[in-house]
Amino acid sequence: MALAGRWAMLAVLCASLLLVAMDATILNVALPSLIDDLQPSAVQQLWIIDIYGLVLGGLLVTTAAVGDRFGRRKLFLIGFVLFGVASVVAATAGNSAQLIAGRVLLGVGGAMVMPSTLSLIRNIFTDAHERALAIGIWAAVAGAGAAIGPVVGGLLVERYGWSAAFWVNVPVVVVTVVAGLWLLPEFKDPGQHALDVLSAVLSVTGIIALAWGIKHVAKGRPAVPDLLVLAVGIGLLAWFARRQLRLGDPLLDVRLFRNRPFTAAALVTLMAMLAAGAALFLVSLWLQYVHGYSPFEAGLRTLPTALAMLGSSLLTPTLMHRIGVRACMAIGLAGLVAGFTLLALAPQPTSYAYVAVFLVTLGFSDGLAVTTAASVLVSAVPAERAGQAGAVSETSYELGVGLGVALLGSVHAAAYDARMAGAPAQAAESIGGAKEYAETLPAAAGVRLLERASDAFDDALTTTSYVSIGIAAAVLLLVVWMVPGSFRTTGPGH
Repeated sequence: MALAGRWAMLAVLCASLLLVAMDATILNVALPSLIDDLQPSAVQQLWIIDIYGLVLGGLLVTTAAVGDRFGRRKLFLIGFVLFGVASVVAATAGNSAQLIAGRVLLGVGGAMVMPSTLSLIRNIFTDAHERALAIGIWAAVAGAGAAIGPVVGGLLVERYGWSAAFWVNVPVVVVTVVAGLWLLPEFKDPGQHALDVLSAVLSVTGIIALAWGIKHVAKGRPAVPDLLVLAVGIGLLAWFARRQLRLGDPLLDVRLFRNRPFTAAALVTLMAMLAAGAALFLVSLWLQYVHGYSPFEAGLRTLPTALAMLGSSLLTPTLMHRIGVRACMAIGLAGLVAGFTLLALAPQPTSYAYVAVFLVTLGFSDGLAVTTAASVLVSAVPAERAGQAGAVSETSYELGVGLGVALLGSVHAAAYDARMAGAPAQAAESIGGAKEYAETLPAAAGVRLLERASDAFDDALTTTSYVSIGIAAAVLLLVVWMVPGSFRTTGPGH
């Protein structure tokens, strides 16, 4: 396979990945105008944002196994076509229910695309050093997509309305599918094993139930049904893991998690994207509601994350070669600790200067950590089962984004609500609600309410930053313990 051909194939894969990654965050800046148009409840607002990532994360293990067995190119192309159809469903939504349904379909299509991109890279790039660079580009596109989603979304929302955030997908889907049909080769597991349906059901329902349970428990004062769903999710995943150990051809070889660097890489991806997903969501709201920026202006001010992530992802292959896997992941996590510490200790009212430094630190740290982790995961499996590596990497990635919004978003909401005690219910529910309620009050009273809500939002952001510091620091200690300092992804056996 010629060098130019390999990089052309990577370009096709990255074009699809860019859209799928952008859709995880593109609605962050569109949320205020979407709220004005569709009037979703607070619960519907959270689901509109995070249902995409939760569905996508829940399906990745199963879709990766389908790709291994029936063809990764085939799965990639079908998934991207579905992604285009789902974009039309979401763009034409006249109510919150249809928009949520469109986001669910986008998650299904994305789940077919994302593991296919990483597994095809594993097959196309057989040289370990060349593959490390390709994964660096892949990670840069994935991270930059999530970071520039608010910028693209902001520009489109201002000029054409929130539905344009979905319409933009359609022409890219058409061009990429045509290019994929022409350029991409087919790869599959030559064993042609049948798909274990029960394992697929356990995987999908277990992951979604776990994510749903965590989301609702994180709100505080969970109801009994919330705890039951969480317990069911844990139980189904435990059943899934035991079944995989007994199968000759498992949907996911859970024995891979006995490899400590592999497990550490999955945790690093989860944590890095949890931090990025939550931070970009909350910062976007902060820019619009606290500082009054337009959607595009808010998106533009989150661009430092994308630029820093792009640079660090491309730099990571060289750093891995020079200082090793453990050092790269540890530096990335330490950077997250430093960034959130800066945000937590920023004087209030928090200025954009502090937030900009935080966003640069977040992007650089995430790019370094996620690219290193992806290289570890891909190197751990044989080429014919590369879909398993893609499944673990992408499940960690998407659940991180989804759970970041759900978990840390709920922590922020609870802290905001506590600081708005005694305020009208609509104002205490969210800063968006406070803005709407303030418009019904006399001018002076409305200004006072908005000032109180802005202070409460800032205080809640500080609380959320401290929680993020604790999580990142815990994963940092685990990485130092689990990954040998001499571990490399380009040595013998990789």
